[in-house]
Amino acid sequence: MKCLNHRDRRDHGGKRILRVGFETMRATTSNTTLSFLFFSVVSVVSVVPVFAQFPAVTPGKKIEFPRDAGAHPEYRIEWWYVTGHLESVRGPLGFQVTFFRLRNPEAETNPSRFSPRQILFAHAALADPAKGRLAHDQRSARALPPLVEAATSGTDVRIDDWFLRREAGGYRTVVAAEGFTLDLTLTPTQAPLLQGDAGFSRKGPLASQASYYYSEPHLQVAGRIVAGGEATAVHGIAWLDHEWSSEALAAEAVGWDWLGVNLDDGGALTAFRIRARDGRTLWANATLRPASGSPRTFGPDAVAFRPLRTWTSPRSSAAYPVAMEVAVGAERWRIEPLMDDQELDARASTGTVYWEGAVRASGAPHGGRGYLELTGYTERVPF
Repeated sequence: MKCLNHRDRRDHGGKRILRVGFETMRATTSNTTLSFLFFSVVSVVSVVPVFAQFPAVTPGKKIEFPRDAGAHPEYRIEWWYVTGHLESVRGPLGFQVTFFRLRNPEAETNPSRFSPRQILFAHAALADPAKGRLAHDQRSARALPPLVEAATSGTDVRIDDWFLRREAGGYRTVVAAEGFTLDLTLTPTQAPLLQGDAGFSRKGPLASQASYYYSEPHLQVAGRIVAGGEATAVHGIAWLDHEWSSEALAAEAVGWDWLGVNLDDGGALTAFRIRARDGRTLWANATLRPASGSPRTFGPDAVAFRPLRTWTSPRSSAAYPVAMEVAVGAERWRIEPLMDDQELDARASTGTVYWEGAVRASGAPHGGRGYLELTGYTERVPF
């Protein structure tokens, strides 16, 4: 990923070609090459005090729009994450588009505009039960406006021709991935949902282990996908998360289970837990917003994830709990995947392998459709 500014591809010998403007360089066949800089930047917090490099996330900040919908380049890491369920003549589909921004303070003393001070990553996926396996792609690039950038004034993030941006009345995302294309418009129907304590979201036993975090549930989706050379009109419902933070997870944490569900009555459910190496829950939180009324937040003692069934990946050998019972307060939902194989191998960008899947929720008081994210089941998440 060093000196990387355009999407990667493979030549006939299996080597990865990195496009850097008009300059081309050949990387080794190892996935380590693309993820080396990512791990180098992430490891900064383990050797340098966080306060010396990145601003702290603290309670009391007022989330303001549209400014806070844009990038926060002074913070360590940030992501915009869109997932949804689509209806089409092909049947039900799931999709994911995620953009990450990572600050690299090691490069900030270099005056060159090509210095990788900010690094962007993107993941995209299409879940089609008729295929039975997740189609996915990824990109990695250093920020180099206007080709690769995350704007600070509002949601507008891109890596070349992949983008997610706020347009009049909503969002638009276009991803021309390997094997599929997404071209979708997402229209908000509800106000943003501030997670945790008015947007301050704890992620661990220490108050410093936190992020600023809001969601936009119940986005109405319209557009088209192209897969197998065939364009198909789609419509459906989606969820957008935007999160930024400075401190890594607790040292004993390996990953997380996260769930976001658009409930059928117009409500929204978010629940997550941070897992320790021995499988116990280090931290958990949930937000439940009813169709009408104020959101309720639930702390660690009121949130539980109970695996019901696992699926073992034939590629990574990871055993993912793809079916779960999720309890929030006195209410319980049964979570079942649209299909089992929704594993995404992102070792060529963020260095991770994780399960990111379209799911259906059933239970009281209302069921719904959403996404379940399972990380840290192959190795510890580095951020």
